[in-house]
Amino acid sequence: MDRHTRIVLQVASKVKDYFTRKEPFRISHGSTNSTRPGLKKRVVDISELRNVIKVDKASKTALVEPNVAMDRLVEATLPHGLVPPVVMEFPGITVGGGYAGTAGESSSFKFGFFDRTINEVEMILADGEIVKASEKENVDLFRGAAGAVGTLGVTTMVNLQLIEAKKYVKTTYWPVRSVSQAVKEVREHTKDQRGEKNDYVDGILFSTDHGAIVTGEMIDEIPPNTKPQTFSHPWDPWFYMHVEAATRTSNEPVTEYLPLAEYMFRYDRGGFWVGRSAFQYMRFPFNSFTRWFLDDFCHTRMLYRALHASGIATRYIVQDMALPYPNAEKFIHYTDKTFNIWPIWLCPLKQSPQPTMHPHTTGDLKDDQMLNIGLWGFGPKDPATYLAKNRALEKTLGEMGGMKWLYAHTYYSTDEFWSQFDREWHETLRKKYRADGALPAVYDKVHVDIDKYTEMVNKSLGMRMKNI
Repeated sequence: MDRHTRIVLQVASKVKDYFTRKEPFRISHGSTNSTRPGLKKRVVDISELRNVIKVDKASKTALVEPNVAMDRLVEATLPHGLVPPVVMEFPGITVGGGYAGTAGESSSFKFGFFDRTINEVEMILADGEIVKASEKENVDLFRGAAGAVGTLGVTTMVNLQLIEAKKYVKTTYWPVRSVSQAVKEVREHTKDQRGEKNDYVDGILFSTDHGAIVTGEMIDEIPPNTKPQTFSHPWDPWFYMHVEAATRTSNEPVTEYLPLAEYMFRYDRGGFWVGRSAFQYMRFPFNSFTRWFLDDFCHTRMLYRALHASGIATRYIVQDMALPYPNAEKFIHYTDKTFNIWPIWLCPLKQSPQPTMHPHTTGDLKDDQMLNIGLWGFGPKDPATYLAKNRALEKTLGEMGGMKWLYAHTYYSTDEFWSQFDREWHETLRKKYRADGALPAVYDKVHVDIDKYTEMVNKSLGMRMKNI
């Protein structure tokens, strides 16, 4: 804690400096899982805040700094027989990123977004003041900063809830043979007795006529003479390919037993299925030998570095979108016709209370749950066509009552963007906590101006070389 306090005071002093000089600034965490181009000037570096300070077994809580990645967090809590209720499937996603962004995973049908499992945050406001926020203190800041992508303050520590961990996850793959069946069954597995029994629920659609709903139940004992299935070793299969093979021809559910940490990060190798794109892009053979040989390059941390370093992020579709259940099937058929990107990820989500910067449903489609649809794959090479298809995607999503995650490329006009959120509520918070004019506005931070970025690339020899 002494080290933590010293670093926070140093950061607060630098923030106050910028505020006094009326110079806007941005935050550098040392890593990112965003796909937006990074164009940063006047940066406050908080990369040193990367430790789990304390795990309290009695209160089932952990004090965690913002740059602690999910795999480091789980490593710290599991020896105490505890685990966070929501663990993002990519090991490199951080605690601070989970709070400031929108992080919903396969346990979110029960617990909601990651920030709903946090008791308290310590933050540095835009003028350098250090405050705490929770459901009891600065509650408007506590809820308003969740999902607001760091536009209200700098998170420096989190008091995180933990739950009892068990050794294994009983994992069942339920074959589905249509999009409508997948949408229907993914919700059924979250309701009533099924939902009470399941700790995790998500789904993969490999095509319009083949998919699998994946359910997980934490257990301590597995049947005798049963070998646990793993996905983290170089010789192991990639998870999505394993599920596809297991459900290709049978309509009966397939059950396996995964060690808990293996389950949580089952999508790491291959980055779900995004890693396969690298083989396609390089026109390199894709088989069990090449996956084994290039395993170090096929984990999500390396894939994100490659996505940014290469400039391919500007032509790659990486979008998470939340849809009301009644329109999810129609939207998936739209993405099939428009982008022909498969597989597609399905993840049921419990919504946050309003107002919120998280995706949510309103009006006639208002519900306590949404369905996240993950669409990740190559878009058109031509920048104009790429932009047009992305704009059409946003328009269609809005017409169907859906909303995008803000970590990815966002092309909305200002009015289109704010039609989805309570602008007055957010901007009132910005003024109250002195963020207005110091920290970037949320729209300015998430909006990608393709023309501006392309012009910068063309003028910069270094950026052109990186693209090559």
